[in-house]
Amino acid sequence: MTRNTQNLPVLVVGAGPIGLMTALGLSTYELPFAVFEEDDSFSSDTKAGTILTRTLEIFRRYGVADVVLARSLRIDEIGSIDRESNTARHPIHTRLMRDETRYPFVVNLPQHHLEPVLAQALQARAPGTVHTRHRLTGFTQHADHVEAEFDTPDGPRKVKGSYLLACDGGRSTVRDKLGIEVEGMTLDVRYMLVDLKVDLDVQNARDYPYLAYFSDPQEWMILVRQPHCWRFLFPLPLDQEEASEAELLAKVRRFIGEAKDVEMLGKVIYRVHHRVADTWQLDRVLLMGDAAHLITPMWALGMNTGALDAHALPWRLAWVLRGWAPPALLQQYEREQRPIAVNGSGQLAEAARIAMSQANEAGDGPAAGDWGNACTRMLLGVQLDLSGQGGGNMTRNDSAPPPLCAGDRMPDWELHGAEGRALRAHELADGCFAALYFTDVRRRPRLPAADSPALRHYVVSRWDAPFDSGLRERALLDIGDALRTRLGHDGDVLVLMRPDDHIAAIVPLDTASPEQAAALYERAVGAPPPAATHAPASTGSDATAAPRSQPLTGCPA
Repeated sequence: MTRNTQNLPVLVVGAGPIGLMTALGLSTYELPFAVFEEDDSFSSDTKAGTILTRTLEIFRRYGVADVVLARSLRIDEIGSIDRESNTARHPIHTRLMRDETRYPFVVNLPQHHLEPVLAQALQARAPGTVHTRHRLTGFTQHADHVEAEFDTPDGPRKVKGSYLLACDGGRSTVRDKLGIEVEGMTLDVRYMLVDLKVDLDVQNARDYPYLAYFSDPQEWMILVRQPHCWRFLFPLPLDQEEASEAELLAKVRRFIGEAKDVEMLGKVIYRVHHRVADTWQLDRVLLMGDAAHLITPMWALGMNTGALDAHALPWRLAWVLRGWAPPALLQQYEREQRPIAVNGSGQLAEAARIAMSQANEAGDGPAAGDWGNACTRMLLGVQLDLSGQGGGNMTRNDSAPPPLCAGDRMPDWELHGAEGRALRAHELADGCFAALYFTDVRRRPRLPAADSPALRHYVVSRWDAPFDSGLRERALLDIGDALRTRLGHDGDVLVLMRPDDHIAAIVPLDTASPEQAAALYERAVGAPPPAATHAPASTGSDATAAPRSQPLTGCPA
């Protein structure tokens, strides 16, 4: 392995939401970076407006969840309304995810309001790292770096970087210059999005959820309550001319009835795609967001699937650039994320189309159970295929939480630390892997002598750690064995959680093998964990070498 001895920045091309999220991720991992944006300001277009729960979890890890939530409207019900009868068909109740996440809701915040929030946070954390009016004109890859060329108001500029990340949208210049093809289709329909200022709370009181899908075989519509307006989205056939303002207002009234004092704030028309790049990485250049996959905005899939990319790549870059992992670790990014875009997003997009047109009587979308529906629509059901066989899914068909498997997102369960502080499971993997030993802490399980900066160890038990166990600082109280029960595996188990909250492995715990977690980590990363940088902690007993454990390949029946 080689270190980034020149300390070159990671170059991020594009300062849309995915580029800004990615930069915040790089900052979180203390990597040098620079962001380049062709325009002189952030987008003011009427675009994506709903942020799903999984994206909020990513914002928390990158330190911006609170400021985003302060600007957003929170929603505990995603409505599904039959237009003809004006009755609810099968609403999604986000409260079903109360144990699974610290954010049991989704939020509405338009993209042109979100981008300044992310940019301000980035400026406060890393001043001067965003460069506007920089149009990418080319780049050259070398064995140990990449050099990008930009056209700026002050003339041409060349910048060297360790890697180049293409976050430059569906018409990606980077992708075109690499000659990468996109696969998929463009649907024979356009969407029209209209923002209106209208009082549907008091003057024209309506009892609609803040996110409501009006389904109809002929004319469906989506109603979104934004912090500053109401947003309406509906299909526009290719052969139909753009409607006038009067026609648009008449269309809106066909859904919500007569309303006083309606003012149009903005509108936009866009095509609908499901197209995925056939390659996401060529040497030191990687595609992200719309540059890698153009996904329908139905069910808020567009920006939120891009957020998954912005969570999956920065930690891997950190491991490689710190010398903790070989460059081959970056190949996992495409191997895991591309099938999600191809298969998972495709399934959800088709399910959305069917549900909105009422092509099926149930109209329940992709999952039959209430729990599965909520998990899917909040983007908490992503299942990565760690084997590289091209699998991966985003939908859940369960009426109750199923057993967890390698590749699943770890539930962000509430636990309690040594001082009684309540914390959530995802905090354990902030900036590192976390090995969770589910066992009886009273029996003094054997842990490695000290945590590595890349791998921390915790005992999770329904028993509080005895003061003479030597484990109190690394023991977590699981009230009533609730999280252990949620795992769905019998006996003592070891769970290895990655920095993106996905489970790398679940294995039967060998309490006599303190090196078990390190072996699983090496299998996941391609290198052993780096040595501890602080004094050894108590282990409960002496550490001894142990053979590697085999991950469980399936889930319990």
